Amino acid sequence: MRGTTRARVRMARLRSLLMGLLALTTAADATACATTDDKAGIVVTTNILGDVTRQIVGDEAEVTVLMKPNADPHSFGLSAVQAAELEGADLVVFNGLGLEENVLRHVDAAREAGVATFEVGKAVGPISFHTSDDGGPADEAGRPDPHFWTDPDRVRKATGLIADQVVKHVDGVDETAIRANTARYDGRLAELSTWMADSFDRVPDDKRALVTNHHVFGYLAERFGFRVIGAVIPSGTTLASPSSSDLRSLTRAMERAGVRTVFADSSRPKRLAEVLRTEMGGDVRVIELYSESLTAKGEGADTNLRMMRANTTAMTDGLAGG
Repeated sequence: MRGTTRARVRMARLRSLLMGLLALTTAADATACATTDDKAGIVVTTNILGDVTRQIVGDEAEVTVLMKPNADPHSFGLSAVQAAELEGADLVVFNGLGLEENVLRHVDAAREAGVATFEVGKAVGPISFHTSDDGGPADEAGRPDPHFWTDPDRVRKATGLIADQVVKHVDGVDETAIRANTARYDGRLAELSTWMADSFDRVPDDKRALVTNHHVFGYLAERFGFRVIGAVIPSGTTLASPSSSDLRSLTRAMERAGVRTVFADSSRPKRLAEVLRTEMGGDVRVIELYSESLTAKGEGADTNLRMMRANTTAMTDGLAGG
């Protein structure tokens, strides 16, 4: 009986030893995995800048994009987890100039916590909204326009600046790889700019006039020689609302310019643009563009390059044929 008891004790001790060894092995494996998989973190606010940043970074670091596909940069917000990701990042890349209206306070908090942040819109030579007489929002005249990505040449400038920030602030990345990725993407953007210019050459001078859902194509208009007649929402943000007098002023401006085509953002309801059909007798065409957000994968504008090509085609067909 005594021998049986001693055997049981030895077996219990052996099981305890084995469990202890297993726990140590599991902990060591977890630590090794964490070390192996622990890449530096870059957090990007908008999905357009997220795509650009991923083209630059490649496999050199993890890139987290906060804005979901088909979202509105002016109104999307963050969860508590996303806000924490900002403060835990090595680098935060954001558009700025007031674009991400519900997110900028979190970017400020991350900066105050010591995180490196980079405001791309401010760094690429922003233009200002024009006065209302020139087709721009009167209440925002003189303020910088945040929608720089509609000009591919400014995006080219942005890629080099983002690359500089990644090399400077993100430990462990291969600078040679970052520079090679940047040069490759810059070449594709240069091709895009040339293709856009050639495509827009199809639009006669007297039809190079834009009316949009809100003021978002100022950079494109400046780069490729268009006139901005006005917008359904007379503001640089989708959070504003048009008054009856705003709509009357816009329809009169459209009639004077002979414009019968309105380009509406695909991420926003077209109800306001449809109002113009009633105001102008029903013969106004409303054409969707992907102006402020990428789509989900496979939906036609899931990268910056595809978005701009789709927009260029829609604008050229809409204006040259209208």
